[in-house]
Amino acid sequence: MFYENEFVELKSELTKEIKKEIVSFANSKGGVIYIGINDDGTVKGLSNAKKDLEALSGMIRDGIKSDLSLYTNMEIQNYDGKEVIVLKIMDAPNKPYYLADKGIKSSGVFFRHGNVSAPASDEMIKQLIKNNHDSFENEMSSNQDLHFSYIQEIFKNKNIPFNKTKYKTLKIVNEDNYFTNLGLLLSDECPFTIKCAIFEGNTKITFKDRREFNGSVIKQLEDALQFLSLVNKMHGTIVKYTRYDVWDYPEYAIRESILNAIIHRNYNFSGSILISVFDNRIEVVSLGGLVSGITINDILSGVSQPRNENLANIFYRLGYVESYGTGIGRMTDIYEDFDMKPDFIPLDNSFKVVLPNINYKSPEENNSDKQIIEIINFLKKNKKIRRQNIDELLKVSATRSKEILSQLIEANIIEKVGSGRSVYYILK
Repeated sequence: MFYENEFVELKSELTKEIKKEIVSFANSKGGVIYIGINDDGTVKGLSNAKKDLEALSGMIRDGIKSDLSLYTNMEIQNYDGKEVIVLKIMDAPNKPYYLADKGIKSSGVFFRHGNVSAPASDEMIKQLIKNNHDSFENEMSSNQDLHFSYIQEIFKNKNIPFNKTKYKTLKIVNEDNYFTNLGLLLSDECPFTIKCAIFEGNTKITFKDRREFNGSVIKQLEDALQFLSLVNKMHGTIVKYTRYDVWDYPEYAIRESILNAIIHRNYNFSGSILISVFDNRIEVVSLGGLVSGITINDILSGVSQPRNENLANIFYRLGYVESYGTGIGRMTDIYEDFDMKPDFIPLDNSFKVVLPNINYKSPEENNSDKQIIEIINFLKKNKKIRRQNIDELLKVSATRSKEILSQLIEANIIEKVGSGRSVYYILK
């Protein structure tokens, strides 16, 4: 049985009126429309669902502005042997959505109120426009005494022109030639900062070091990367009983995490981007949750919707960003070689990236690795080893020696030769 509520609308057939319902869900928190279900929840079905599906696609594409195609999904499903269209609408980011033939006014803009679609007031429409189109980076900066000594050098080194004639193209100034907040972010006077802290162990109890980076957001990126390069050490790690020399953290993953924090953070909050370094992980936290209409699954699938599009474009022009939407996927791929993965945690008003330390070992794991290396080194020098040799070499019990030998045999590192009291082991 189907019921209408804040997120569900039932329609017995496809009519032009359905556009109003679609607009109301897009301007609210999203929802689902079932076409072919009566108001009382009984299944009526559609006589030609395929034709209705094509017509519905045209209504969304041509009858609603802005383009909602990316934020809707429709398919034909079978209920009680009858075909029904299921249309899912996301909480879309480019509000207000409106009927193309009515425009941005009460007769064209709707929102979901309970289980009905209600016309939006003029005040509500203004608020939707302000919340979703007047982004921070486009607003006029409160500080008009800005200087760009740092990024001028960056642009110069990249052989990209950067002068007052280019300010408007880059959106650093508005149509009236006033500096925008994008200009503020790129300027030497940028008021936002990145704070880095190194902790002892895996908790925030004891500080080992802390830094705060200011100036242009591009300078902050470079400074933070330089600082983290000092704590990103190369160590030997054991992968399937083979030793490799690898960095604690993939350099690309660190770079991408900080880039994302700068590009996607909400600058309406005055707090800093926070980078915390522990023995077993690095955490990067930026202010501002996910962009409206985007889910964590969208991001993991490669969907990219920068909160600060003009800032993202600057980083792209300068070569800091290779292509939109690929960074998180590449970060995950890099970690797969080590049977671990980074975590991406969206919170209400922030976003956290957690990068695991590839080389981190618990005290127990460290001890086990050392024991295996000692045995392998012994075999390289002496060609063969007996269980009693391991007892003496590692100063462990016979039971522990047998456990280690079993692990090495299972890993195809050594093989058993002989039987009974004459048994010994050699490298394969």
